[in-house]
Amino acid sequence: MPTATASASAVTVPLLDLKAQYATLRAEIEPVIKEVIESQYFIGGPHIEQLERETATYCQTRYAIGCANGSDAILLALQALDIKAGDAVICPSYTFFATAGSVHRLGATPVFVDCEDSTYNICPESTRAAFCCHKNIKAILPVHLFGQAADLDAMLAIGKEFGVAVVEDAAQAIGTEDAHGQRVGSRGVIGTFSYFPSKNLGGFGDGGIITTNDEALAQRMKRLRNHGMEPKYYHDEVGINSRLDALQAAILLVKMRHLDAWSSGRQRNAAFYGEAFAAAGARVSGTAFDRDSLPLRTPKPAVKGARHIYNQYTIRVPAYMRDAVRQDLAERKIGSEIYYPVPLHLQKCFASLNYAKGSLPRAEQAALETIALPIYADLLPAQLQHVTTSVIESVRMRATNAQ
Repeated sequence: MPTATASASAVTVPLLDLKAQYATLRAEIEPVIKEVIESQYFIGGPHIEQLERETATYCQTRYAIGCANGSDAILLALQALDIKAGDAVICPSYTFFATAGSVHRLGATPVFVDCEDSTYNICPESTRAAFCCHKNIKAILPVHLFGQAADLDAMLAIGKEFGVAVVEDAAQAIGTEDAHGQRVGSRGVIGTFSYFPSKNLGGFGDGGIITTNDEALAQRMKRLRNHGMEPKYYHDEVGINSRLDALQAAILLVKMRHLDAWSSGRQRNAAFYGEAFAAAGARVSGTAFDRDSLPLRTPKPAVKGARHIYNQYTIRVPAYMRDAVRQDLAERKIGSEIYYPVPLHLQKCFASLNYAKGSLPRAEQAALETIALPIYADLLPAQLQHVTTSVIESVRMRATNAQ
């Protein structure tokens, strides 16, 4: 168990420290950047092709297609499935905006459903109920939130029952495995990933990749990412400009060699947090707040056979104290974040869809109660101890003051 090696006042814990990660990789990354620059081969080429091959192997799929960012990955996937104006796509409300934003960009309608209390992933019961209330649903877009697999068995069964495609939004979950030990992005018809710098596998800017086992879909998405062009200057359909550049691919190839070690580090840190918080009286998410435990809920561990990569470590406290706890952490130089303060069905830009407040209660409550803590692999023992001590002290104080 980590022990403090410095006074609490001397310890700073950023939410994410990419400089610490880069310090360990500088000697590997700088030569490949120079190699790409000297080649002057910035669009397409061997680095892109190698990254696509290695990603397909890593994600247990036949094909992978690089693109400009994780949002475009979703857009290209839906476009390849002929999602268009007048269609509807089911997606969770409690997630990052790109999931629903990509649906909207195609003129289709996002159909929002609730999350589970325990994992914050898409709720199967809410998903099934959506088919009773909405017409023209053509796809389900589950998100593997915070690095934990959604219930793919349920999602695929619902998709088969209603005859719609399941597209996995795995932006936060490269390397995540479900209860069968299968990698996310390999079971739905298409999987989408993000290389945003804060991800477990992040680039030096935006980037994304798409996985599939369907050859025809893979070829179509390759065309669509390049203006729908094949061969050069011939266009049978309109695509977009969404190419992953060679510099990003070269950097990501270096970082892929370390991905599993980083994910293991996040798992170790999550285990330390979980043990420390449980010893103080916290319980696992999905357990209601009560008088007999510390009003703190920790992430639900992965089920047997699954792999949680902890893109985020998200705790939960009563809404009345959430912002005060974050302020206490900030005063102790500990970074934190709220993922996500406003569920998508209540965002102003989707007001025309007429979702009332209270219509998706679990998503709305999670938005008021969750806090993400630092979890990256480079956290030091003193930093881990500082975070756990500070969270426990803050929650206890706020709970006592509220009595």
